Formats: sequence, C-alpha cells, structure tokens
Amino acid sequence: MLMERMEPVGNPTARHHRPRRPVLATVARCVTAFFGGYAATAASATLLARLLPLARAEATVWAMVPAFLVYATVALWCFHEPRLARVLGGVWGAAILCAALSWLIGVRP
Repeated sequence: MLMERMEPVGNPTARHHRPRRPVLATVARCVTAFFGGYAATAASATLLARLLPLARAEATVWAMVPAFLVYATVALWCFHEPRLARVLGGVWGAAILCAALSWLIGVRP
C-alpha cells in the first residue's frame, strides 16, 4: 500500500479538465501542419505560377506539380522541429510572405 499513487486533495476530477501544455503544443503543430501547410503551399504555388514565363494555364499546372512535395515537406517539418515558435513563424510567415508577394505582383496579362 505504500506504493499506491496518492490523489491530490480536493476535487480529484478537476485536474482532468484543464488542458496540459504538451497537448496544446501538439494541437498547434497539427493545425499548423494541416492549415498552415496548405496556406503556405497554395501561396507558394500561386507565386510560382505568376513568376513562370508560360501561358497562364501551363504556369498553373507547372506550379502545382511541386506543390505536393512542398505540402508533404512542410507537414513533416512541423513535427520534426523541436521549437514550436519556429514552426509557427516559419509556416505562417511563409504563407503570408508568398501571399503578399503574389498580391503585389498582381494578375498576369
């Protein structure tokens, strides 16, 4: 009986209702990998399509080909990088930067 785990004094179920920090960090990584990876991939594909010197339809197709690899790489990197701040800043920063550059370039003729 000495080796039994002692429950905290007070409401024993109260500790189960508050989220723990590692759980929130994992949720943030999942959201960043899924939504942020998609945003960064879509924005980078849009930017690449606007920069390629091809017809609009061909540039869109050629920009979407590496997008699958970019999305997989970003999603894997989100869980490989040990610092959450670097993951959030890198993925969301890349998405915002590529989207802003695409907006500044404007529509292709």
